Amino acid sequence: MASCQNQIDGNKDGFLKNQKSLLQSEYAITKIYPDSNIGKMYKYFIKGNIVAQYRVCYIIKNERKHLMKGNLFMNVKLAKTAGFCFGVKRAVDTVYEQVDACTEGRIYTYGPIIHNEEVIKDMQSKGVTVLRTEEELDAVTEGTVIIRSHGVEKRIYDKLNEKHLTIVDATCPFVKKIHNIVQKESAAGNYVVIIGNPEHPEVIGIRGWTGERSAVVQDVEDIDKITAGEGEKVCVVSQTTFNYNKFQDLVEIISKKRYDIIVLNTICNATKERQTEARSIAEGVDAMIVIGDKHSSNTQKLFEICSNACANTYYIQTLDDLDLNQLGSVETVGITAGASTPNNIIEEVQNNVRIIF
Repeated sequence: MASCQNQIDGNKDGFLKNQKSLLQSEYAITKIYPDSNIGKMYKYFIKGNIVAQYRVCYIIKNERKHLMKGNLFMNVKLAKTAGFCFGVKRAVDTVYEQVDACTEGRIYTYGPIIHNEEVIKDMQSKGVTVLRTEEELDAVTEGTVIIRSHGVEKRIYDKLNEKHLTIVDATCPFVKKIHNIVQKESAAGNYVVIIGNPEHPEVIGIRGWTGERSAVVQDVEDIDKITAGEGEKVCVVSQTTFNYNKFQDLVEIISKKRYDIIVLNTICNATKERQTEARSIAEGVDAMIVIGDKHSSNTQKLFEICSNACANTYYIQTLDDLDLNQLGSVETVGITAGASTPNNIIEEVQNNVRIIF
């Protein structure tokens, strides 16, 4: 132990000079502190990654106080609900299944299949073309078009059928359920209120299954957009990834209006569980990391929730976005991720955070 400690206390440059010595010193530390997380990280060093070795050995010297407590690598709390939800996984799997099964003709997705550019790039590398506008869809004359997980308006289905294109529907089943609800309510002559972001593709798709008598409510100010008359039947649904507490607040205000109101909480259970767990973790850590695409609605809401519970909350898409200069000395770090974030990105962040902190 004394020999290892002398190395730690020695000159940093000298300590880093000999790679073999570094590995030997690292191995010695795992023996001295078997209960610390450093032992779990030893496999990263035997691969000979000198950059990683430099980083950890620098920390060994400058964060020795944590080492002496048996806690060189900070306590990292990863949310159990982080990563792909059922609907996203189903949609992603659907695309790759089509890639494997398709022997002729091109494969398209109407809009990004999910809100994660890393996943989209991988699909494009396998020959999948993303149609980002209706004009691009109009130019397609043959092939397979996969409907994105967020769903689309009814008129898009009608257009695809008119063009005799092969349709593969990867709409999340929970979103599809909302389509059926609002279509039925509209057919019955009822007014439909959708609580959600009017610019989000899921909400645009839902509204496309209603009649003319509908409104989208995102904030309190939007409630005035509801044009239903007094005593009229009003059906209220929600975007599946909407903030659960905010949904309740808006429903309470709408309920005070003199409508014959029917409230259907269509927020996905996975969304509620993810938000609840994220808030719980954020309340008990020094820093919180939220991983997800910048266009992901559910990730944006996770960031909002975590920021309210933990001042040091950081929104990143990949490990490259993690700015170490923003991070102070912390003891515990929490990690959560949006429903469109692949496990490999989450694992990469988690593994590296144990070193960074």
